[in-house]
Amino acid sequence: MPERINVPLGEFAVVVAPGELAAVGLGSCVAVTLWDPEALVGGLAHVLLPSAPPGRADAPERFALTAVPLLARRVTALGAEPSRLVATLSGGAAMFAALQPPGSIQTGERNVLAARAALRELGVVVRGEWVGGEFGRSVRFDVDTGVVTVSSVRHGIRQL
Repeated sequence: MPERINVPLGEFAVVVAPGELAAVGLGSCVAVTLWDPEALVGGLAHVLLPSAPPGRADAPERFALTAVPLLARRVTALGAEPSRLVATLSGGAAMFAALQPPGSIQTGERNVLAARAALRELGVVVRGEWVGGEFGRSVRFDVDTGVVTVSSVRHGIRQL
């Protein structure tokens, strides 16, 4: 059985197969996975917000626009080839939509847009995603196979 690493909110982890990365209880947060199918190296970032507030440069792993490039550098340092990286996105829910003014962009949607922008900037293809809605999710990423399993209590299980 491969080792499972639980990735807490605002952090990331990288591993060479065999191994499993997990993020539990995603609401508006987004789990971004990066995987190289030849090197069998993968990483998962559990991002909290789209970008850091002005004047705050600490904790880059918390923010999509800085966490994604940092994650890419770390998987590359373990042997991944940037041109082979593929990504998945999950989470980004509107958990408190009823509390927001009509027409406003929810934090979850902003997180998803920022993660997509960071991946696009790196030239990484998003091979699957399950984002949005008003419900939480949890993610398991098997770095040996590249299978990302996303589950929701009321909405079932999907593999990306």
